[in-house]
Amino acid sequence: MGFETLSLKGRALRLLAGREHSRAELEKKLAAHEAEEGELQRALDELEAKGFINEQRVVDSVLHRRAARLGAGRVKQELQAKGIGAEAVAEAVEALRATEVARAREVWRKKFGEAAADTAGRARQMRFLASRGFGTEAIRRVVTGGDED
Repeated sequence: MGFETLSLKGRALRLLAGREHSRAELEKKLAAHEAEEGELQRALDELEAKGFINEQRVVDSVLHRRAARLGAGRVKQELQAKGIGAEAVAEAVEALRATEVARAREVWRKKFGEAAADTAGRARQMRFLASRGFGTEAIRRVVTGGDED
């Protein structure tokens, strides 16, 4: 059976089989396939009631896949883009803040491995870590060597 003949619930299940999706993501991806008003909402309500759609699993999935390489700022953006509730995003970001310096240090080590020789090099390293969503204090501690706890 091809993807084009699946019901909305079938399409949603196929998407969920690939990775965790938030309700908002599924709504966006499946809206064009809705034949009658409210059909998509009913299908998603049913999947959510059965536990196929779970916001906490989406948060956990993003943290598992992305937290080692990205700072709390970028992870927060990704969660918000997925339509995750503000409270769940805040909890996830708070959990990431505790390990921000250690994660920034590891990303820095893999990319650069050694301290920059000059100010321009330090600025480049700082911009790289900032682009990954790490906070300014974590970046300063890692790049300037003041990261020893």
